Amino acid sequence: MKVLKFGGTSVANPENINKVKSILSNQNNEQIAVVVSAFGGVTDLLLNASRLASEQDLSYKNSLKEVEDRHISAIRELIPVKSQSAALSKVKSELNILETLLEGAFLIGELTPKLSDKIVSYGELLSSFIISEFLKSEGLDVAFKDSRELIITDNNFGKANVDFKKTNANCEAYFLSNQHQITMLPGFVALSNTGNLTTLGRGGSDYTAAIIAAAVNANILEVWTDVSGMYTANPKLVKQAKCVSNISYEEAMELSHFGAKVLYPPTIQPVLGKAIPIAIKNTFDPESPGTHIAKNNNGNGKTVRGISHVGNISLLSLEGPGMIGIPGISKRFFETLSIKNISIVLITQASSEHSICVGIADEDVDMAAEAVNETFEYEIATKKIKPVIVEKDLTIVALVGDNMKSHQGLSGKMFSTLGKNNVNIRAIAQGASERNISAVIKKEDVKKALNSLHETFFEENIKQLNLFVMGVGNVGAKFLAQIHQQKKYLKDELKLNVRVIGISNSRKMAFDEGGISLKNWENILDQGEPADKEAFFDRINTLNYRNSIFVDNTASDEVSKSYSSYLKNSISVVTCNKIASSSDYEYYRELKHLAKEYNAPYLFETNVGAGLPIIDTLKHLIASGDKVRKIQAVLSGSLNFVFNTFDDSTTFHDVVKQAQKQGYTEPDPTIDLSGVDVMRKILILARESGYQLDIDEIKNEAFLPKASLETDSNEAFFESLKKYEEDFQKLYKEAADADCKLKYVAQFEGGNAKVGLQQIPKGHDFYNLEGSDNIVLFFTDRYVDQPLIIKGAGAGADVTASGIFADIVRIGNF
Repeated sequence: MKVLKFGGTSVANPENINKVKSILSNQNNEQIAVVVSAFGGVTDLLLNASRLASEQDLSYKNSLKEVEDRHISAIRELIPVKSQSAALSKVKSELNILETLLEGAFLIGELTPKLSDKIVSYGELLSSFIISEFLKSEGLDVAFKDSRELIITDNNFGKANVDFKKTNANCEAYFLSNQHQITMLPGFVALSNTGNLTTLGRGGSDYTAAIIAAAVNANILEVWTDVSGMYTANPKLVKQAKCVSNISYEEAMELSHFGAKVLYPPTIQPVLGKAIPIAIKNTFDPESPGTHIAKNNNGNGKTVRGISHVGNISLLSLEGPGMIGIPGISKRFFETLSIKNISIVLITQASSEHSICVGIADEDVDMAAEAVNETFEYEIATKKIKPVIVEKDLTIVALVGDNMKSHQGLSGKMFSTLGKNNVNIRAIAQGASERNISAVIKKEDVKKALNSLHETFFEENIKQLNLFVMGVGNVGAKFLAQIHQQKKYLKDELKLNVRVIGISNSRKMAFDEGGISLKNWENILDQGEPADKEAFFDRINTLNYRNSIFVDNTASDEVSKSYSSYLKNSISVVTCNKIASSSDYEYYRELKHLAKEYNAPYLFETNVGAGLPIIDTLKHLIASGDKVRKIQAVLSGSLNFVFNTFDDSTTFHDVVKQAQKQGYTEPDPTIDLSGVDVMRKILILARESGYQLDIDEIKNEAFLPKASLETDSNEAFFESLKKYEEDFQKLYKEAADADCKLKYVAQFEGGNAKVGLQQIPKGHDFYNLEGSDNIVLFFTDRYVDQPLIIKGAGAGADVTASGIFADIVRIGNF
């Protein structure tokens, strides 16, 4: 014999009940007991009607009417017309009694626990009767049996305690004499020793099924629900969650206790002693194997089996010097909570005995705080103990697994993962069995915490990176194209799952929590909402994704000022925008400090040399103990392109126009040609070398006429270049006559930096620098006579995008 239990979603409507019939029709004539919950949502309707009636609010009749309509329409849809009469008569009779009970609550303006049990029981009593009548009409061999005739309890209304001796005897006697293949029973309901209707509390229908399974020594208890078993995490919050095929009783109880809704913890108790296996099955996918729960059923000795959570938790802390070494403090504390019937979810105590902290439901915390303060009124008045401290809106996350105790470093791995994602831990608890490690966190961090932990413990080391990209012009568009092209490679080879969650330009911004399609991101952005830098940040912060990275492809001073806000929220920053790292030294240091403090990398490799690994190489030099003594460099791809292209057969105006058109210059070309861009770059290199320097300390030997530098638009700037063409030709001729080439050179030595146009003779490392290439010479304690040279393409959208891409990969590998 086996026992099947179907939950509220499985019997929510006639369509679902037909699915239940199909499952029962395929049971191979084996004798089965079927326990059902109330139709989905009916219990809540009954509870609401009870509350409104006790408050003498006539709108309780609306809930009652909805309950009536749900059951009458189910009969009319499920049962053939010729067989409906008896079922309708019975159900209407029961609904009349229910109406009388609610009228009683209305008249007296009170809802006693005893009356509440009677009212709420109608959900299961009506659903089980209707389903049994439907199955009979379909030709199945079904008998209806009222669970109140089998399960005997005390008079603890709302959560009655079962008298197993009488209950087991009743179940054995009935099923020994029962000749029907299917016995339909209402879950949740029972009868007390004194003949009062009682209920078994939350999850009572699961409990009913387990009680019967244990009483008759069933072969298996099948719990049919709306998911295909117990998952490694809540699949509604963790998309990558996987079904656990095999799990032990103890692991299942831990996961259930910490929020796995498919099973209620007390359910396991009756079958545990008799080693009756439990199967969690999906009513809507009956062929799915589901989860098999049994003794020592750990599944190849795996360590962490699941990650669960309990929401709506508050911490209640009692602390003070008067607790140290004083016997009985803990007893009084827990006794106070027990008297108030307050359940404790988590306990932690400092080894110094200076404090006790417990986790309880949010709804109980105010009553608990008042009661504990009253108990310790004398100690609080004499300053021996502080008034209780309450922290609300918290969640407990827990790792669960039988074999966790035999593996070192799991708790460290757990806390490290949470810490890296800026999830603050308020309290920690671990049982002596080491089957569970629990941490209390803010409720707004639960999704990020669950996904981060799941990624760490279950996803084969695949790390998800969530990108928020501001600026999708030349560089940004190339970057998105490269991400799209390499997505499979990143996942297969580097174990990185890169998703672009948000994008923005100066006009529009768009978000997709599942990841923006990079095939048609332009259309998605066009249909987005108006761009707003503050709203963009707020959305990222609200989403609160793990491994979030803000990518700035703009040249905006305003955007660069927002980096500190991102870093403070553990959102990494990757940027090709040079303004932040070349701004006031204190801001540069603050960003570097915040990146360390909040474990959020701040990377700007493309600030110098586009995709060339200049800053990365410099960091490795410093980290290995080397000391930079001098830097010589050609750092402007745009200026190098300009002076490599410009000669006596061209005009300076046309060459600069060409450089702008090909994306070598900033949107405002004066930034490049004035030397400001190169000043920023050498400043960044000096700072990354360990020197304190500000941009106004750099000497700029400008070659542009002052009038060109003072223009207020691109159009005016290019007009001024035409005006001074003779001066530019003179610069070229002087260099050519000396058999030299013009290069715009940056130099740092002895704490001083300068930039300017120089004549470079043949044989110099800079002489043959072609196109838009950059070159950097590092003279260090180790590279004294022959410098360390980095050379290559230093401008252009493609190489800059690849540099940003490389920084993203660096973060993925942290």
